[in-house]
Formats: sequence, C-alpha cells, structure tokens
Amino acid sequence: MVQWDHPSRNIIGGLNERVIRSRSTSLAVFAHSAFVASFEPHDVGHALSNPNWVNAMHEELENFERNRVWVLVEPPPHCNPIGTKWVFKNKQGEDGVVVRNKARLLVQGFCQKEGIDYEETFAPIARLEAIRILLAFAASKGFKLFQMDVKSAFLNGFIEEEIYVRQPPGFEHPRFPNRVFKLQKALFGLKQAPQAWYERLRKFLVDQGFQMGSVDKTLFLFRHGKDLLVVQIYVDDIIFGGSSHALCSKFSEQMSREFEMSMMGELQFFLGL
Repeated sequence: MVQWDHPSRNIIGGLNERVIRSRSTSLAVFAHSAFVASFEPHDVGHALSNPNWVNAMHEELENFERNRVWVLVEPPPHCNPIGTKWVFKNKQGEDGVVVRNKARLLVQGFCQKEGIDYEETFAPIARLEAIRILLAFAASKGFKLFQMDVKSAFLNGFIEEEIYVRQPPGFEHPRFPNRVFKLQKALFGLKQAPQAWYERLRKFLVDQGFQMGSVDKTLFLFRHGKDLLVVQIYVDDIIFGGSSHALCSKFSEQMSREFEMSMMGELQFFLGL
C-alpha cells in the first residue's frame, strides 16, 4: 500500500508485482540469527563460550530431569562410574541449512562390562528397503504418510542393571562435585539403550492393539473394521499412515500422551529420500 511516508517514487518495481521470498533464504537468515549457532564445537570449553550451545546443553539436561533419568547419590563402595561425554551436532533441513543446535550427553559405553553392566543389547532396526516398500505401498493405496519424532527417545527406556555415571563435564554440582548419578532409565551410549527403548515402544504399541510384523519387527499394523493403520519405526523416527484420517489422528494423540513428541506433518524428507 502506498502511504504518505512511503511514496510511490521510493518503491522499486511495479506496484502490482507480488513479493517473492525464497524459503531457503529465510531459513539461512534464521540460521545465522541469534537463535542458532552455525558452527559445531570441538570440545566442551568451546561450546560453553557460545550462549546458543549452552542453551542446547541446558535443554538436554532438562530432558533428563523431566524424564527422571537419574538421581545424584554418594558413590557406593568399590563403585567405578562410567564416564560421560558431550557430542555436538548441527541439525540441517532438507536444503542443507542449519535449523537447530543439538547437544547430546553420551555415556562412554565402551567401559561397560558384559554380565555386570548389561545383558541383552539387540534391538531391531528398519532397513532402507523396508522404508521404500512402505512408500510404494502407501502410493498404491493412496495413503498419506506422516512423520513424528520422539524427543530423547532413549530416555524413555527402563534399565534393570545398577549403573552409575559421572556428572556431565562442565555441569558438575558445585556442592557435591564428587557424587555420581545412579541411572533409572537408559542414556545414549549405553549398550542396552536401543534395546530398552525398543521394548518400551513395542510394549506400548502392542497394548494399544497393534500387531507386530512377522518378518519386519519394526512394522506395526492396526486394523479397525476395513480401515488400516501402518506404523514403521526407525529408532526414534516414526512414519505412519492409513486409510482413515481419524485413525492417524488418534494414533498421534496416543503417542503424544505417552511420549514427548515432535509432529513433523506430512512426510516430505526421510533418510535422504
């Protein structure tokens, strides 16, 4: 609109031309704003020098508190706690632009001893061929596929072993720096973490009436009359779709009530596809 403080002689181009804004340009501007750091830290000291990465580390630790992952305790006699390590990774969108800084606290699982710190570690994972088959099946049936992501998925898995870990580097308790954390749930890096998460999710889906695939253990089916809902799991990424929009909405609500989810809408980009 032409206004008194912005006369037409100052407008570049025609008045009837619409504004064209590139999505990638908008994301690039956002990525280099004060909300996202464009670099990946080399170590904890490097990360602590940037407020964006400090916020990312705080977000990770807040997830631990919210999920009641651990308890700070005095180390028991002959306790040999497992070390922890920060890993920093920039999350990119489908156009390669940084959209999020992700700081993840890992347990140094190579220090675990079989028979003491863990027993079973196997967890099935979907093959890329299975994802392609699902895409082809959905296309042939006219299904819409949707994607959701479980935030800090491994933190939802329960563990049976008694495991102690060191406090996160750079975030030691000022009054109790020598205490250790006793784990109540799995952490990234634990050898049994993928298996614990898969069992938690599998049990939840089966309790909701899903049937697990006889060949692919990461595929789950739900039938309601003539309607079908298909759910494919790839660690913490979940693809789902079906013949009924009501079933898809109900499944999304069930997952959101049980886990902390990020709904990503209709499937557009997955594992490089």
